[in-house]
Amino acid sequence: MPDDVSKLMEEAAQGDPEAQYLLGRCYYYDGEGVKQDYTEAAEWFRKAAEQGHVKAQNGLGVCYSHGYGVQQDYTEAAEWFRKAAEQGDAQAQHNLGNCYYNGEGVQQDFAEAAKWYRKAAEQGDADAQNYLGTCCYFGQGVQQDYTEAAKWWRKAAEQGDAYAQCNLGTCCYHGKGVQQDYTEAAEWYRMAAEQGQAEAQCCLVLRS
Repeated sequence: MPDDVSKLMEEAAQGDPEAQYLLGRCYYYDGEGVKQDYTEAAEWFRKAAEQGHVKAQNGLGVCYSHGYGVQQDYTEAAEWFRKAAEQGDAQAQHNLGNCYYNGEGVQQDFAEAAKWYRKAAEQGDADAQNYLGTCCYFGQGVQQDYTEAAKWWRKAAEQGDAYAQCNLGTCCYHGKGVQQDYTEAAEWYRMAAEQGQAEAQCCLVLRS
C-alpha cells in the first residue's frame, strides 16, 4: 500500500474530514492505492459528510443515488445533495437539479430543477449548462426561450459536452435561437459524433 494512502488512513481514523473524504475517493475509484470498495467509500464519505464536508456530502449522495455501497435510496441521495448544494457546490447543485427534473427522491418540479441547474451552470458546470439549455428550449420550469437555450448549450458545447454540441447543432440547423447556418450545424454535429454521440451521428448523415 502506498505511503500516501497509509497516511490518509491514519489521518482519517483520527477524524480529519478531508482525509476521510480523500480516503473515500480512493475506495470509490479503482487503482488509487486500495482495491475498489464502494461500501468502504460510502462509510468514509459519511464520516466526512456528517462533519459538513461538502464534497463528501455530494459523494455520499452519489452512492445513494446509484446504490454504491449502500441500499439505493433517492430520498437520502436528494437530502445529501441538498446539504452540499446549499453550501454552493456546483456538482451537488447539478445533481439536485437532476433529482427535481426526474422526480427522484423529491416531487418532480421543473422550476426547482431549472433553479438548481442555473446555480451550477453559472459556476461553469457543463452538464448543468446543457440541462438548463434543455429547460429553456422546451419551457420546462422556465419561459420557453430558444435564444437562452442556445446560449447555455454553446457554453457547454465549448467545454466539450457532446450532448450540448448536438443540441447546438440542431439550433443552428433550424435557426432556433441563432441564425440558421447549416455549415455550423454540421461542425457541431461532427464534434459530438466524434465523441460517440449517437443522435449527432445520425444528424450528421441525414442533414449533411
